[in-house]
Amino acid sequence: MAKKTQKRRILITNDDGYFSDGIEVLFKELSTTDNVVMVAPDREQSASSHSLTLSRPLRMHQLDKNRYFTDGTPTDCILLALQIALKNRVPDFIVSGINHGANMGDDVIYSGTVAAAVEGAILKIPSIAVSMVDHKPGMPMLRAARFVHKLLDAYDTFDFGPGTLLNVNLPPDNGKPYNRYQFTRQGNRVYKDMVIRKNDPRGRDYYWIGGHPKWRRIKGSDFVAVQKGLVSLTPMGLEFTDFDILQRLTECPVKI
Repeated sequence: MAKKTQKRRILITNDDGYFSDGIEVLFKELSTTDNVVMVAPDREQSASSHSLTLSRPLRMHQLDKNRYFTDGTPTDCILLALQIALKNRVPDFIVSGINHGANMGDDVIYSGTVAAAVEGAILKIPSIAVSMVDHKPGMPMLRAARFVHKLLDAYDTFDFGPGTLLNVNLPPDNGKPYNRYQFTRQGNRVYKDMVIRKNDPRGRDYYWIGGHPKWRRIKGSDFVAVQKGLVSLTPMGLEFTDFDILQRLTECPVKI
């Protein structure tokens, strides 16, 4: 691997908030070799997906020379970072995370962590979303950040095309370096009781969206890899078109 001749410019964000352990450890680790700028939400924005704030003005505050927080979503953070914090200087990488909890399978659709990386990929900037599965408060994240550091050093060898992002899920920290990984496909899970109804003390109904997921054990999937103690690396694209069906409909058009 060629020796780095200059510091890279890396933008980091998350959906857990600028105060979270994951982003703090990531900032410190990457700053040992690179120029790192952080722009993150001022509160938890889990499941915010790819939302933009269009109905109100955004506020942005500076913690120090290279760290900012805003009252917007993770996607807002990317746009504010590029135009305001970085003054339109394009970063070499965007890293979203380290998220406190998994972002595997269908959950990537809802994830604010993944959405920030998607925004980077839309802008043709190499982007990575990073999550630690089953993270518990106080669980060490330095070894996870060091894995991300190594991943960035090797990123060029993956030869990803424009519009591809990498979704990374790490198993819980077991006190050993993360050395074992697998390139995986997106898994699939089914939630039982997705909407849970409860009653308040006055007898009125209220609802929680949640439930307990049951994962399908699909060979080569992110979930199966993490269950084996491997880091899951899932390359993801921006194209939603189902080309097989498109070809069939084009060759044998259906009358409407």
